[in-house]
Amino acid sequence: MTDELPRDLPVLERRAVRVVVLDAEERVLLFHTRDPDHPRLGTWWELPGGGLDPGETYLDAAVRELREETGIRVGPDQIGAPRWRRRASFVHRQLRHLQDEVVVPVRVPGRGPAVDESDRLDYEVEDYFGFRWWAVGEIVASRERFYPGRLPALLTPFLAGEEIDEPFELWS
Repeated sequence: MTDELPRDLPVLERRAVRVVVLDAEERVLLFHTRDPDHPRLGTWWELPGGGLDPGETYLDAAVRELREETGIRVGPDQIGAPRWRRRASFVHRQLRHLQDEVVVPVRVPGRGPAVDESDRLDYEVEDYFGFRWWAVGEIVASRERFYPGRLPALLTPFLAGEEIDEPFELWS
């Protein structure tokens, strides 16, 4: 697979998890983000999540990433099954990431809370400049750019419980 990647930056291969956070109003939390090192990419909306640390399971990573990026605290038993699997590549800072990702759902009670940024890593503070709780229909109909790129097309089947094995996405 790495032969098909652009030879623009050193490659970091890793496993990662993305989280579809749903509130009681069936709204999904997305971050408005950018990469200061690559302004040509513009801005986009993305699911919370990130790479698995050594020895970490996707459940552990989902719990940790939600706490770090959003301040939302959940237990592993609140994380749904990894029914959406994907492989993707994108540039971030001075690396080309090649990731095997799983996407998992988690529900939070009540109306989606404000995001608490106090546990974010330094680069996350720079990259994420906003957040929004989106109605599923808004995501499906939107012309905005998303990560994962096929989020508008695959969100509804994912939430309906379908198993998704998404083909490779060269996002950037």
